[in-house]
Amino acid sequence: MKKASYLMVMVAFASVINMLGGQLALLLRLPIYLDAIGTFFAACLLGPVWGMVSGIISGLLTGITMDIYSVYFIPVQLLTGLMAGILYKTPVLKSVFIPIGIFMVTLPGTLAASVISSLLFGGYTSSGSSMLVFLLRTIGFGDIASIFFVQFVTDYIDRILSLLLVISIMAALPKNITEKVRRGRTYNGKI
Repeated sequence: MKKASYLMVMVAFASVINMLGGQLALLLRLPIYLDAIGTFFAACLLGPVWGMVSGIISGLLTGITMDIYSVYFIPVQLLTGLMAGILYKTPVLKSVFIPIGIFMVTLPGTLAASVISSLLFGGYTSSGSSMLVFLLRTIGFGDIASIFFVQFVTDYIDRILSLLLVISIMAALPKNITEKVRRGRTYNGKI
């Protein structure tokens, strides 16, 4: 398979994973999102640009077919793919540094998501985390504080689960497969 074809297949696969994860979280009303697993996978395997592309595709398709809110959060997918792709190549997302690396991946997207959520939607979206925003507001937290706190906590937990899953998958993949994908080498038409 040629490298261009393989890239298209992997980006499509990552986009579908994002859509399935996001839909699962919505259906179960989870306070996490699960819509960036594919973005992390594409970013770690193919690099930051392809992680960002898979985030754009899944955000648009999910917005058109299932959940319009996801279109507004495409900038979060872009930041997530960019940060994950850059940091995966460093020791920050390996061994004892993983919590620090996840924090570094989470922070830019969380800030963007908090601003989008508060300015456009008043903190209430289709996500299960909206229930937590409502709860914090009910017990006396301010609007902005509720949104930023819930967004950070839920994003961090979501990113921990997603990144640990992707890092485990990447570690389990044979080295020759990941090298072939990155360099575009194939043997007899098969990767």
